[in-house]
Amino acid sequence: MRHQRGRFSVYVVRHEDGSWSPKRILQWKDSLAFSIYTCGSGQRATLPDGNLIIPFSIGFSGWDDRAVTSALCSFDGDEIRILKLGNELTNKVKRGLLEPSLTAYNGRYYMTIRAEDDRGYVCVSDDGPNWRQPRPWNWRDGTPLAMSTTQQHWLVHDEQLFLVYTRKAKENISVFRWRAPLYIAAVDAESLQLIHRTERIVFPLIGDGIGDAANVARMGNFHTVNAAANESWVTVEECLPGKHFTCDTLMARIYWSRPNSI
Repeated sequence: MRHQRGRFSVYVVRHEDGSWSPKRILQWKDSLAFSIYTCGSGQRATLPDGNLIIPFSIGFSGWDDRAVTSALCSFDGDEIRILKLGNELTNKVKRGLLEPSLTAYNGRYYMTIRAEDDRGYVCVSDDGPNWRQPRPWNWRDGTPLAMSTTQQHWLVHDEQLFLVYTRKAKENISVFRWRAPLYIAAVDAESLQLIHRTERIVFPLIGDGIGDAANVARMGNFHTVNAAANESWVTVEECLPGKHFTCDTLMARIYWSRPNSI
């Protein structure tokens, strides 16, 4: 960070005629104090009144580690304005906390966060800006998941909260940051834990993740969307550095046949 240019959030607005507005900087109070405030690779929540809750990675000049926070924002159809900033969440290990994604579910807000201590983190808020302290992602029996500096994202379907993520497993022990396969599992929204029996593979690991991991496609940068009442999409671009970064962009369709099922 000390040797990089400052990074900040910009946005454009699509008009009814299909044209786009000029790009604008999302103005942040005391933004000159930050060397980075971005919301790349994240998910935001749209409130019933049209306001937005947007998660951010933030970092101050001279810091090696980043923090995360969120902002309650208004949107009048033309301009986004920050109304209220949330509390800062920190984890002073290497680059700190990164790439938060949030979602709304059953009247509360949930944020999942990339970290650099072999964990991913989750926290909850009753109002969006004010967050409780993050806790590592665990299975419901208390066993922690090993996650290596990779993002996670949410899906909400059939009155159930789901997480899409990567983790350490027997078959990917040599894969860079364990970025294959890509998993999905249901979340216990009260305990903030994953339900192991619901885990499924969204994109499989193809190749030998133990002895020839350089030729395994990495899938750590991805996104999720609810496409219809019974269908969700997960999109990902493979990364194959051993093959001159030749890769494919993939989309998985998840069909929901009955409540709480995948």
